[in-house]
Amino acid sequence: MRYADVSYWLETAGDLTPRPPLDGSIEADVAILGAGYTGLWTAYALLEAEPSLRVLVIERDIAGYGASGRNGGWCSSDAGASLGLLMRRFGRERARAAQLALYAAVDDVGRVADVEGIDAQFRKGGQLHVARGEAQVPVLRAAHDEFVRAGFEDRYALLDRAALAERIKIRDGAAAMYTPECAVLQPGTLARGLALAVERRGARVVEQTEVTGWEAGAEPVVRTTRGDVRCDTLVLAGEAYLSQLPGMRRALLPVYSLIVLTEPISDEQWRAVGWEQHECVASMRLTVDYLSRTADGRILVGGRGAPYAFASRMTEKLSHHAPTHAMLRAMLSEWFPALRGVRFTHAWGGAVGIPRDFIPSIHFDRRTGIAGAHGYTGHGVAFANLAGRALAGLITGRHTELSALPFVGHRSRKWEVEPLRWIGVRGVQVGLARVDAHRAHSRRPARRTLVERVAQH
Repeated sequence: MRYADVSYWLETAGDLTPRPPLDGSIEADVAILGAGYTGLWTAYALLEAEPSLRVLVIERDIAGYGASGRNGGWCSSDAGASLGLLMRRFGRERARAAQLALYAAVDDVGRVADVEGIDAQFRKGGQLHVARGEAQVPVLRAAHDEFVRAGFEDRYALLDRAALAERIKIRDGAAAMYTPECAVLQPGTLARGLALAVERRGARVVEQTEVTGWEAGAEPVVRTTRGDVRCDTLVLAGEAYLSQLPGMRRALLPVYSLIVLTEPISDEQWRAVGWEQHECVASMRLTVDYLSRTADGRILVGGRGAPYAFASRMTEKLSHHAPTHAMLRAMLSEWFPALRGVRFTHAWGGAVGIPRDFIPSIHFDRRTGIAGAHGYTGHGVAFANLAGRALAGLITGRHTELSALPFVGHRSRKWEVEPLRWIGVRGVQVGLARVDAHRAHSRRPARRTLVERVAQH
């Protein structure tokens, strides 16, 4: 495989030569499955806390190959679960603590990139959730109300049509919610830079080494195609890819999020659009869209659309679902008529891991030696930083305020068995797409549908 073809982010992230694979059985204090953000942030935090630890990171491909090198470039303070859901499940104060921790995680990503000399192109321009058309305005206001109820009204501002247009000129932009708590970055260079940073701190990263299974216990064993790893603690950090391993097939639902990228936009075109602050932008569509502006003047458009594959199968073919990529290209001119005819240069995709209740999990069982974090629902860039620091505290016994977050120790129930899983998920995907299509042609607020209530998070 030519790893530079995976995404624009990896193509422009520098040397992608694979590190040597594992060359036989070995022992480690901590073995980490996956060299994406979760695994690398965990290794980084562990070695900050205890530099003498023998930390081994095991990667099937190369660092940043998965979602860490394919995402939309958002470093967002959102969790996969809405703040409203967290308040309902865990109470207002614990939900507030979780949200405050996520604000801090966004800043910590930028801080570490600066300290380690990683050219992640980190720019904290904030985030705009946009109501495109009157039908999306009630949903936007409901989201704002959740932050107000939690006491964060100073961090979230409602913008009317005119105030939104001063920031960015979006067709049918009826209103927006702005928060400064979000950054845009180059995710590929961040992942690759973190891998180098943990190596400088003493970790060993082995690539092109596939994990085939593991055994829990007082001394866990990781089985790979290149040898066994005996360790004190095993950290499962594969996110959506964990769903492909024995015993984890119903833990997460792999759903593909796809992206298209334009050529660099001319100065004249940028003047027609605005967007000078580099905010991350999304509408209130149920099927998800997200846009960002790259450091080299391109526009990234991402969204869901690729159908869920029976039995949670994951293939590169789903990363290149042509109808979804076509829909995303059309979306650009729908949002910005002035950019009609702009050429697209790249298209890719990747899977996000969705837990049954949409709430991420961070866990460590000292009896079995198994730790891990997963279930980010596409919001893992900042959350993985938080998870890595929380896991390091749990593993080393140095409990911090992160140890009390509602994500820690949380366990989502399993997804349904097949074919019920496929029937349910495809039904929701089709239903949400129909609601979005109806609202796009409606000028009136719509009532909440049954499929929306089923998919609520």
